[in-house]
Amino acid sequence: MDLSVYRKEFPVTETLVYMNHAGVSPTSTRARDAVAEWFEGCVKRGILEEEGWVKTAEECRSRFAKLIGASAEEVSFVRNTSHGLALAAEGLSWKPGDRVAVATEIEYPSNVYVWQHLGDRGVEVDKIEAPDGAVTPEAVEAALSPKTRLVAVSSAQYSTGAVADLATIGALCKDRGLLFCVDGIQTVGALDIDVKQVGAHFLSADSHKWLLGMHGLGALYVSSEIVDQVRPVIVGWKSTTDAWNFDRAFFELLPDARKFEEGSLPWALIVGFHAALEILEEIGIPTIGTHINGLLERLAIGLDMLGAQVFPPPEMRQHILTFTHPKADSNQLLSQLTERGFVISCRRGRIRVSPHLYNTNAEIEKLLAAVEECLGIG
Repeated sequence: MDLSVYRKEFPVTETLVYMNHAGVSPTSTRARDAVAEWFEGCVKRGILEEEGWVKTAEECRSRFAKLIGASAEEVSFVRNTSHGLALAAEGLSWKPGDRVAVATEIEYPSNVYVWQHLGDRGVEVDKIEAPDGAVTPEAVEAALSPKTRLVAVSSAQYSTGAVADLATIGALCKDRGLLFCVDGIQTVGALDIDVKQVGAHFLSADSHKWLLGMHGLGALYVSSEIVDQVRPVIVGWKSTTDAWNFDRAFFELLPDARKFEEGSLPWALIVGFHAALEILEEIGIPTIGTHINGLLERLAIGLDMLGAQVFPPPEMRQHILTFTHPKADSNQLLSQLTERGFVISCRRGRIRVSPHLYNTNAEIEKLLAAVEECLGIG
């Protein structure tokens, strides 16, 4: 499939070489146009458009659910990944002495803080060791104790790009009777995932990274197997079974993940997210993942020839590549590349490159030439 035809939907490609999708993705014209159309309807018809808003939101919910192998009833809209993780953490009934296993030294802070915040409820956090910047099943198993109740893991590490073996970790959790929570923001939209196959009970992801969606909106998956164990931290009219009947107060919570939506939804953001998911659905995540991996394989070969240290190892590298060079300070090299029109990032001393579906081999070659020039090689 020729993905270059999608470049016209991402005008950022006209002025920049944008490969920072592990940070923030640019908006597509399709998402922009969908939101503009929503505003036009809102301006001209107001609440008379509401039925359409609700319909689009449910279609968006179903699209996201399909993307991760869930049912629509297992998906709740949230503000961001942190919001979703916090709903999971705060909603469970904890006992003093319960323990959570998480790689506290390398995880993105949000996937650490939500568990540490449970300390005043007697919950303790055990560190999963990850000296090489990757969370392995062996390291997870070594961190478990008889009182471990939940394992929290990112699907890929933001600072190294190492992709976790979620299926093996999930199987380990199932064997031990543990809850499994996945911070999915660094893979959903770029790599295939089936939450049922990997045994995840929770998955939270923003829409503004690999999903090519909107700021301020994400989605939380809560497995139907355990949703009744999770108490909504906040409730409102929309959390209930008779939500649209405003003439009475009948408090009966929805029996699924939709109970975590306490009130009116951010309709404009959902419209944009829906359009973004349409693009991913058209292409297919396996095709996108293969394309990205091919770009990074070429980049890894070129960087190695320039004397760079490339991370993570090939078996854990699928969509994010990080590197350092002994002759360069990473932050200074990043500044030089930014001046040349490359949008990439630096995390924990490593330059991070994260292309997406519309990036090309020509852009990879351009980046390699720029790195060579900045290093003064050749």
